[in-house]
Amino acid sequence: MTVKQTRGRIVVGVDSSEQSRRALRWAVRQAELTGADVEAVLAWEPPFSGWGSRVPAVEEQALADIAGKVLAESIEKAVGVEVPVEITARVEEGTAAQVLLKAAAADDVRLLVVGSRGVGGFTGALLGSVGQHCAQHAPCSVVIVRDR
Repeated sequence: MTVKQTRGRIVVGVDSSEQSRRALRWAVRQAELTGADVEAVLAWEPPFSGWGSRVPAVEEQALADIAGKVLAESIEKAVGVEVPVEITARVEEGTAAQVLLKAAAADDVRLLVVGSRGVGGFTGALLGSVGQHCAQHAPCSVVIVRDR
């Protein structure tokens, strides 16, 4: 029986932005150096109808499937098809900060990595709201990967 020795897990927030792909590339390089595994996490939120109710569950599943495809494409764009470390892809419903903080709370997580800005918000901001929230509330160390 072979026991895999790992030095914990690195959680990285991924969306369709180049910033998040930079964060993923950084996390993969760090995992190579430390022997950690990487968990790439994409959060998604269901839209609401004009009357304040949620969309039907069938449509929510379709949105979750699309989110999974976006995550897979982002991983491939960031690190290619020959991935040098173990990467687990995780898609979860919720706000990005909420989902990332939940993932970072696991006992084996050593590091949370996010880009300085994602797909939303103000393009001139040095730090987006998700990065700011994670930096303030994460139960582990946080790395914020900035643009070049």
